[in-house]
Amino acid sequence: MTHSTSFRIGRLVHMVGVLLSAWMLTASAPLQAQGSGDTGFDAYIQSLWPKAEARGVSRATFDRVTRGLRYNARVVALDRDNLGAPPTPNTPIPAFAPYKAKHVDAARINGGRRVHDRLLPLLSRIEQRTGVPTSIMIAIFGHETAYGAVTGNFDLPEALATLAYEGRRRSLFEPEFLATLEMVERGVPREVLKGSWAGAFGYPQFLPSVYLQVAEDGDGDGVARIWSSEADAIESIGAYLRRAGWRAGQPWGIAVRVPAGYDRTRNATRLQPTRCPRVFARYSRWRSMAEWRADGFQPVGGSWPDGQIQATLLEPDGPGNTAYLLTGNYRAILDYNCSNFYALSVGLLADEIDR
Repeated sequence: MTHSTSFRIGRLVHMVGVLLSAWMLTASAPLQAQGSGDTGFDAYIQSLWPKAEARGVSRATFDRVTRGLRYNARVVALDRDNLGAPPTPNTPIPAFAPYKAKHVDAARINGGRRVHDRLLPLLSRIEQRTGVPTSIMIAIFGHETAYGAVTGNFDLPEALATLAYEGRRRSLFEPEFLATLEMVERGVPREVLKGSWAGAFGYPQFLPSVYLQVAEDGDGDGVARIWSSEADAIESIGAYLRRAGWRAGQPWGIAVRVPAGYDRTRNATRLQPTRCPRVFARYSRWRSMAEWRADGFQPVGGSWPDGQIQATLLEPDGPGNTAYLLTGNYRAILDYNCSNFYALSVGLLADEIDR
Protein backbone atom coordinates (compact mmCIF):
# COMPACT_ATOMS: atom_id res chain seq x y z
CA MET A 1 0.00 0.00 0.00
CA THR A 2 1.45 3.41 -0.96
CA HIS A 3 1.67 6.31 1.41
CA SER A 4 -0.94 8.28 -0.58
CA THR A 5 -3.36 5.34 -0.56
CA SER A 6 -2.90 4.87 3.17
CA PHE A 7 -3.55 8.59 3.69
CA ARG A 8 -6.76 8.50 1.66
CA ILE A 9 -8.07 5.46 3.54
CA GLY A 10 -7.24 7.03 6.89
CA ARG A 11 -8.99 10.24 5.94
CA LEU A 12 -12.07 8.28 4.77
CA VAL A 13 -12.19 6.39 8.08
CA HIS A 14 -11.94 9.69 9.93
CA MET A 15 -14.81 11.22 7.94
CA VAL A 16 -17.01 8.16 8.52
CA GLY A 17 -16.29 8.41 12.23
CA VAL A 18 -17.23 12.09 12.29
CA LEU A 19 -20.49 11.42 10.44
CA LEU A 20 -21.33 8.47 12.70
CA SER A 21 -20.70 10.55 15.83
CA ALA A 22 -22.91 13.35 14.47
CA TRP A 23 -25.70 10.89 13.66
CA MET A 24 -25.53 9.35 17.15
CA LEU A 25 -25.62 12.78 18.76
CA THR A 26 -28.67 13.78 16.67
CA ALA A 27 -30.47 10.53 17.40
CA SER A 28 -30.04 10.96 21.15
CA ALA A 29 -31.19 14.61 21.18
CA PRO A 30 -34.83 15.73 21.16
CA LEU A 31 -36.28 16.31 17.71
CA GLN A 32 -36.60 19.96 16.80
CA ALA A 33 -39.62 21.18 14.86
CA GLN A 34 -38.95 21.75 11.18
CA GLY A 35 -39.68 25.29 10.11
CA SER A 36 -42.63 26.19 7.91
CA GLY A 37 -40.81 28.95 6.10
CA ASP A 38 -42.97 31.55 7.86
CA THR A 39 -40.61 32.90 10.50
CA GLY A 40 -43.36 34.70 12.43
CA PHE A 41 -45.52 31.58 12.62
CA ASP A 42 -42.55 29.38 13.55
CA ALA A 43 -41.44 31.80 16.27
CA TYR A 44 -44.95 31.92 17.71
CA ILE A 45 -45.18 28.11 17.85
CA GLN A 46 -41.84 27.84 19.62
CA SER A 47 -42.87 30.57 22.07
CA LEU A 48 -45.61 28.23 23.32
CA TRP A 49 -43.17 25.63 24.63
CA PRO A 50 -43.11 27.01 28.23
CA LYS A 51 -46.92 26.96 28.37
CA ALA A 52 -47.00 23.42 27.01
CA GLU A 53 -44.36 22.30 29.51
CA ALA A 54 -46.43 23.80 32.33
CA ARG A 55 -49.31 21.54 31.25
CA GLY A 56 -47.14 18.44 31.55
CA VAL A 57 -46.21 18.13 27.87
CA SER A 58 -42.76 16.68 27.21
CA ARG A 59 -40.34 18.29 24.79
CA ALA A 60 -40.46 15.15 22.64
CA THR A 61 -44.24 15.39 22.32
CA PHE A 62 -44.09 19.13 21.63
CA ASP A 63 -41.56 18.64 18.82
CA ARG A 64 -43.40 15.65 17.37
CA VAL A 65 -46.73 17.49 17.15
CA THR A 66 -45.37 20.81 15.93
CA ARG A 67 -42.89 19.41 13.41
CA GLY A 68 -44.00 20.40 9.92
CA LEU A 69 -46.90 22.63 10.99
CA ARG A 70 -47.64 25.37 8.49
CA TYR A 71 -49.75 28.49 8.49
CA ASN A 72 -53.02 27.51 6.80
CA ALA A 73 -54.55 30.48 5.01
CA ARG A 74 -57.68 28.48 4.16
CA VAL A 75 -58.47 28.07 7.86
CA VAL A 76 -58.21 31.81 8.45
CA ALA A 77 -60.46 32.52 5.45
CA LEU A 78 -63.09 30.11 6.77
CA ASP A 79 -62.93 31.70 10.21
CA ARG A 80 -63.40 35.19 8.84
CA ASP A 81 -66.27 34.07 6.63
CA ASN A 82 -67.92 32.31 9.57
CA LEU A 83 -67.75 35.35 11.83
CA GLY A 84 -69.13 37.77 9.27
CA ALA A 85 -70.60 41.06 10.46
CA PRO A 86 -71.92 41.03 14.04
CA PRO A 87 -75.73 41.09 14.14
CA THR A 88 -77.40 44.31 15.17
CA PRO A 89 -80.50 44.54 17.38
CA ASN A 90 -82.58 45.25 14.28
CA THR A 91 -81.22 42.36 12.19
CA PRO A 92 -84.17 40.04 11.49
CA ILE A 93 -83.88 36.47 12.72
CA PRO A 94 -84.51 33.96 9.92
CA ALA A 95 -87.41 31.51 10.08
CA PHE A 96 -86.88 28.18 11.81
CA ALA A 97 -89.07 26.15 9.43
CA PRO A 98 -86.49 25.91 6.56
CA TYR A 99 -83.77 24.90 9.02
CA LYS A 100 -86.02 22.26 10.54
CA ALA A 101 -86.88 20.84 7.12
CA LYS A 102 -83.18 20.45 6.34
CA HIS A 103 -82.00 19.07 9.69
CA VAL A 104 -84.98 16.97 10.80
CA ASP A 105 -85.39 15.20 7.47
CA ALA A 106 -86.08 11.61 6.47
CA ALA A 107 -82.38 10.74 6.10
CA ARG A 108 -81.52 11.85 9.62
CA ILE A 109 -84.66 10.34 11.13
CA ASN A 110 -84.24 6.95 9.45
CA GLY A 111 -80.49 6.93 10.02
CA GLY A 112 -81.00 7.77 13.67
CA ARG A 113 -83.52 4.99 14.12
CA ARG A 114 -81.13 2.46 12.57
CA VAL A 115 -78.24 3.51 14.80
CA HIS A 116 -80.55 3.62 17.81
CA ASP A 117 -81.87 0.11 17.22
CA ARG A 118 -78.44 -1.34 16.50
CA LEU A 119 -76.92 0.13 19.67
CA LEU A 120 -79.94 -0.09 21.97
CA PRO A 121 -78.42 -2.37 24.66
CA LEU A 122 -75.36 -0.11 24.87
CA LEU A 123 -77.48 3.04 24.76
CA SER A 124 -79.69 1.81 27.58
CA ARG A 125 -76.66 1.26 29.82
CA ILE A 126 -75.36 4.74 28.99
CA GLU A 127 -78.78 6.26 29.75
CA GLN A 128 -78.74 4.56 33.14
CA ARG A 129 -75.34 6.07 33.91
CA THR A 130 -75.99 9.58 32.59
CA GLY A 131 -79.75 10.06 32.85
CA VAL A 132 -79.81 11.36 29.27
CA PRO A 133 -82.37 9.72 26.94
CA THR A 134 -80.92 7.47 24.27
CA SER A 135 -82.67 9.38 21.51
CA ILE A 136 -81.18 12.73 22.59
CA MET A 137 -77.65 11.33 22.46
CA ILE A 138 -78.27 9.81 19.02
CA ALA A 139 -79.83 13.07 17.76
CA ILE A 140 -76.69 15.02 18.70
CA PHE A 141 -74.54 12.31 17.09
CA GLY A 142 -76.62 12.75 13.93
CA HIS A 143 -76.50 16.53 13.91
CA GLU A 144 -72.80 16.79 14.57
CA THR A 145 -71.38 14.27 12.10
CA ALA A 146 -74.28 12.50 10.31
CA TYR A 147 -73.76 9.51 12.64
CA GLY A 148 -70.00 9.51 12.14
CA ALA A 149 -69.92 9.98 8.36
CA VAL A 150 -68.60 13.58 8.30
CA THR A 151 -65.99 14.43 10.92
CA GLY A 152 -63.68 16.86 9.06
CA ASN A 153 -60.24 16.42 7.51
CA PHE A 154 -58.28 19.47 8.69
CA ASP A 155 -55.13 18.73 10.68
CA LEU A 156 -56.20 19.80 14.17
CA PRO A 157 -52.88 21.12 15.53
CA GLU A 158 -52.20 23.03 12.31
CA ALA A 159 -55.67 24.59 12.20
CA LEU A 160 -55.62 25.61 15.85
CA ALA A 161 -52.04 26.88 15.69
CA THR A 162 -52.94 28.96 12.63
CA LEU A 163 -56.00 30.50 14.30
CA ALA A 164 -54.06 31.21 17.48
CA TYR A 165 -51.22 32.85 15.55
CA GLU A 166 -53.63 34.91 13.43
CA GLY A 167 -54.59 36.50 16.71
CA ARG A 168 -58.15 37.77 16.56
CA ARG A 169 -59.41 34.94 18.78
CA ARG A 170 -56.14 33.84 20.31
CA SER A 171 -57.67 33.59 23.78
CA LEU A 172 -59.91 30.80 22.44
CA PHE A 173 -57.62 28.96 20.05
CA GLU A 174 -54.26 29.03 21.85
CA PRO A 175 -55.56 27.00 24.83
CA GLU A 176 -57.17 24.57 22.38
CA PHE A 177 -53.86 24.10 20.55
CA LEU A 178 -52.14 23.43 23.87
CA ALA A 179 -54.90 20.96 24.69
CA THR A 180 -54.05 18.98 21.52
CA LEU A 181 -50.49 18.67 22.80
CA GLU A 182 -51.81 17.45 26.15
CA MET A 183 -54.01 14.88 24.42
CA VAL A 184 -51.01 13.43 22.59
CA GLU A 185 -49.04 13.41 25.84
CA ARG A 186 -51.86 11.37 27.39
CA GLY A 187 -51.72 8.83 24.59
CA VAL A 188 -54.06 10.05 21.85
CA PRO A 189 -52.38 9.14 18.53
CA ARG A 190 -51.12 12.14 16.58
CA GLU A 191 -52.56 10.78 13.34
CA VAL A 192 -56.19 10.81 14.56
CA LEU A 193 -56.16 14.56 15.19
CA LYS A 194 -58.36 15.46 12.23
CA GLY A 195 -61.47 17.59 12.40
CA SER A 196 -63.13 20.85 11.47
CA TRP A 197 -61.25 24.00 10.58
CA ALA A 198 -62.30 25.40 13.99
CA GLY A 199 -60.81 22.52 15.99
CA ALA A 200 -63.81 20.26 16.70
CA PHE A 201 -63.09 16.57 16.17
CA GLY A 202 -64.44 13.07 16.52
CA TYR A 203 -68.01 11.81 16.29
CA PRO A 204 -69.29 14.32 18.90
CA GLN A 205 -67.17 17.19 17.48
CA PHE A 206 -65.56 18.06 20.81
CA LEU A 207 -62.94 20.75 21.10
CA PRO A 208 -59.69 19.36 22.54
CA SER A 209 -60.30 21.04 25.93
CA VAL A 210 -63.75 19.42 26.09
CA TYR A 211 -62.24 16.04 25.25
CA LEU A 212 -59.82 16.37 28.17
CA GLN A 213 -62.63 17.31 30.57
CA VAL A 214 -65.53 15.15 29.45
CA ALA A 215 -64.60 12.26 27.15
CA GLU A 216 -65.61 8.84 28.51
CA ASP A 217 -64.64 5.27 27.73
CA GLY A 218 -67.95 3.71 26.74
CA ASP A 219 -66.69 0.33 25.52
CA GLY A 220 -64.35 -0.44 28.41
CA ASP A 221 -61.06 -0.68 26.50
CA GLY A 222 -59.41 2.01 28.62
CA VAL A 223 -59.27 4.79 25.99
CA ALA A 224 -61.93 7.36 25.07
CA ARG A 225 -61.69 6.96 21.28
CA ILE A 226 -64.39 9.41 20.24
CA TRP A 227 -62.97 9.42 16.70
CA SER A 228 -63.64 5.73 16.01
CA SER A 229 -65.80 4.21 18.78
CA GLU A 230 -69.54 4.86 18.71
CA ALA A 231 -69.76 3.68 22.32
CA ASP A 232 -67.13 6.17 23.50
CA ALA A 233 -68.66 9.00 21.48
CA ILE A 234 -72.21 8.46 22.72
CA GLU A 235 -71.11 7.96 26.34
CA SER A 236 -69.16 11.21 26.06
CA ILE A 237 -72.19 13.07 24.68
CA GLY A 238 -74.23 11.80 27.62
CA ALA A 239 -71.50 12.82 30.05
CA TYR A 240 -71.39 16.30 28.51
CA LEU A 241 -75.14 16.84 28.90
CA ARG A 242 -75.09 15.45 32.43
CA ARG A 243 -72.39 17.98 33.36
CA ALA A 244 -74.46 20.69 31.66
CA GLY A 245 -77.32 20.01 34.06
CA TRP A 246 -79.54 17.46 32.33
CA ARG A 247 -82.30 16.23 34.66
CA ALA A 248 -83.40 12.64 34.21
CA GLY A 249 -87.10 12.09 33.67
CA GLN A 250 -87.86 15.51 32.20
CA PRO A 251 -88.50 16.29 28.52
CA TRP A 252 -86.47 18.85 26.61
CA GLY A 253 -89.72 20.65 25.80
CA ILE A 254 -93.05 20.28 24.01
CA ALA A 255 -94.62 21.86 20.95
CA VAL A 256 -97.72 23.91 21.79
CA ARG A 257 -100.43 26.08 20.27
CA VAL A 258 -100.63 29.55 21.73
CA PRO A 259 -104.22 30.58 22.56
CA ALA A 260 -105.78 33.35 20.49
CA GLY A 261 -105.45 36.75 22.09
CA TYR A 262 -102.59 35.68 24.36
CA ASP A 263 -100.93 38.76 25.90
CA ARG A 264 -97.19 38.11 25.59
CA THR A 265 -96.24 41.13 27.63
CA ARG A 266 -97.66 39.47 30.77
CA ASN A 267 -94.87 36.89 30.82
CA ALA A 268 -92.01 38.80 29.24
CA THR A 269 -88.67 38.04 30.87
CA ARG A 270 -86.84 40.66 32.87
CA LEU A 271 -83.54 38.82 32.80
CA GLN A 272 -80.59 40.39 31.01
CA PRO A 273 -78.65 37.53 29.40
CA THR A 274 -74.86 37.78 29.46
CA ARG A 275 -74.27 34.65 27.35
CA CYS A 276 -75.64 34.26 23.81
CA PRO A 277 -77.90 37.30 24.23
CA ARG A 278 -79.76 36.90 20.92
CA VAL A 279 -80.61 33.33 21.91
CA PHE A 280 -81.69 33.85 25.51
CA ALA A 281 -83.45 37.16 24.94
CA ARG A 282 -86.18 35.39 22.96
CA TYR A 283 -87.65 33.50 25.91
CA SER A 284 -90.51 34.35 28.24
CA ARG A 285 -90.15 34.15 32.00
CA TRP A 286 -90.24 30.74 33.66
CA ARG A 287 -93.58 29.26 34.68
CA SER A 288 -94.81 25.78 35.54
CA MET A 289 -96.37 23.57 32.88
CA ALA A 290 -99.58 23.70 34.92
CA GLU A 291 -99.64 27.50 34.66
CA TRP A 292 -99.15 27.42 30.90
CA ARG A 293 -101.93 24.86 30.62
CA ALA A 294 -104.26 27.01 32.73
CA ASP A 295 -103.68 29.89 30.30
CA GLY A 296 -105.10 27.83 27.43
CA PHE A 297 -101.92 26.49 25.81
CA GLN A 298 -102.42 23.12 24.09
CA PRO A 299 -99.77 20.49 23.29
CA VAL A 300 -99.29 19.59 19.63
CA GLY A 301 -99.29 15.84 19.01
CA GLY A 302 -98.60 14.87 22.59
CA SER A 303 -99.67 15.22 26.19
CA TRP A 304 -98.75 17.47 29.07
CA PRO A 305 -95.73 16.47 31.16
CA ASP A 306 -95.60 16.83 34.93
CA GLY A 307 -97.29 20.10 35.79
CA GLN A 308 -94.55 21.11 38.24
CA ILE A 309 -91.84 21.19 35.57
CA GLN A 310 -90.72 24.74 34.87
CA ALA A 311 -90.72 25.94 31.27
CA THR A 312 -90.17 29.02 29.18
CA LEU A 313 -91.97 29.96 25.94
CA LEU A 314 -90.23 30.33 22.58
CA GLU A 315 -92.01 31.19 19.31
CA PRO A 316 -89.22 30.69 16.75
CA ASP A 317 -91.34 31.71 13.76
CA GLY A 318 -93.43 34.30 15.54
CA PRO A 319 -97.13 34.42 16.53
CA GLY A 320 -99.47 32.13 14.66
CA ASN A 321 -96.90 29.36 14.22
CA THR A 322 -95.88 26.40 16.34
CA ALA A 323 -94.42 27.47 19.68
CA TYR A 324 -92.42 25.51 22.25
CA LEU A 325 -92.38 25.28 26.03
CA LEU A 326 -88.76 24.56 26.89
CA THR A 327 -87.39 23.05 30.10
CA GLY A 328 -83.99 23.23 31.77
CA ASN A 329 -82.91 20.24 29.70
CA TYR A 330 -83.22 22.39 26.59
CA ARG A 331 -80.66 24.68 28.20
CA ALA A 332 -78.32 21.70 28.53
CA ILE A 333 -78.55 21.18 24.75
CA LEU A 334 -77.84 24.89 24.27
CA ASP A 335 -74.67 24.39 26.28
CA TYR A 336 -73.54 22.00 23.54
CA ASN A 337 -74.30 24.55 20.82
CA CYS A 338 -75.80 27.91 21.75
CA SER A 339 -78.33 28.13 18.93
CA ASN A 340 -82.09 27.86 19.23
CA PHE A 341 -82.32 26.29 15.79
CA TYR A 342 -79.73 23.65 16.74
CA ALA A 343 -81.29 22.83 20.12
CA LEU A 344 -84.84 22.71 18.75
CA SER A 345 -83.83 20.44 15.89
CA VAL A 346 -81.97 18.10 18.26
CA GLY A 347 -85.06 17.79 20.43
CA LEU A 348 -87.39 17.31 17.48
CA LEU A 349 -85.10 14.75 15.85
CA ALA A 350 -84.96 12.83 19.15
CA ASP A 351 -88.76 12.82 19.27
CA GLU A 352 -88.90 11.40 15.74
CA ILE A 353 -86.33 8.72 16.55
CA ASP A 354 -88.47 7.70 19.51
CA ARG A 355 -91.66 7.29 17.44
